[in-house]
Amino acid sequence: MSGSSVGEIMWWVALPYLAIAIFIVGHIWRWRYDQFGWTSRSTQLQERKLLKWGAPLFHYGTFAAIGGHVIGVLIPESFTRWLGIPENVYRWFSAAAGTVAAVLVIGGIVVLAGRRLLVPRVRATTDQVDKVVLLLLLIVVLTGIAPTIGVNLFGHGYDYRTTVALWFRGLFVGQPNVQAMATAPLIYQIHATAAWVIWGFWPFSRLVHAWSYPLWYLWRPYVVYRSRTATAPSEPGTGGRKWRKIGSPY
Repeated sequence: MSGSSVGEIMWWVALPYLAIAIFIVGHIWRWRYDQFGWTSRSTQLQERKLLKWGAPLFHYGTFAAIGGHVIGVLIPESFTRWLGIPENVYRWFSAAAGTVAAVLVIGGIVVLAGRRLLVPRVRATTDQVDKVVLLLLLIVVLTGIAPTIGVNLFGHGYDYRTTVALWFRGLFVGQPNVQAMATAPLIYQIHATAAWVIWGFWPFSRLVHAWSYPLWYLWRPYVVYRSRTATAPSEPGTGGRKWRKIGSPY
């Protein structure tokens, strides 16, 4: 970190570590003191049609975007080079896949945000933290898709794996490359900053439900549904109801 200014160190070292600390401690606190609030607080009863389309778009797009970030940020450039993947092929593939994921996420956010703002019954259940998180998510997605499409897909390209990825991986080994991130384009800096702020808000928002995915559904027993149609009980003898001695089969 030699040669970095105090502001750069505060922004690209202190802020990420603070966000990580809040993320971890906040989840522990919420689990200990607010287990009943550990939910997405579903509003399906208030409105279903928009939720039916918005939720799958957002969730599947988010999973795809997370997978793309794992491949693009956590996997070093040297590894893809070792696999024999040319840089231009990697850039085009990551840009195309990232564009599809971003379009899905943006569509989901637009539908879900519009639903919360325009449907009165849903708006009544929306608190200020939800609005902040939606705004931050929109900033993260827009600042992520802009360089993906404008620079890497149709532009001259920018190898973020030599700057942003180095800084990000360095955070988790205690050696963040501040200069690498400080020299990255502004839009990548905004993207990263908004993401860390979301990490700080995460434990105190409905995003905590992401950790309550019902994996046990994969191995639970089948649910047996029985008919609710009323049927006459089978009786011995003539088939009709009759008095019989207790303990006697007839």
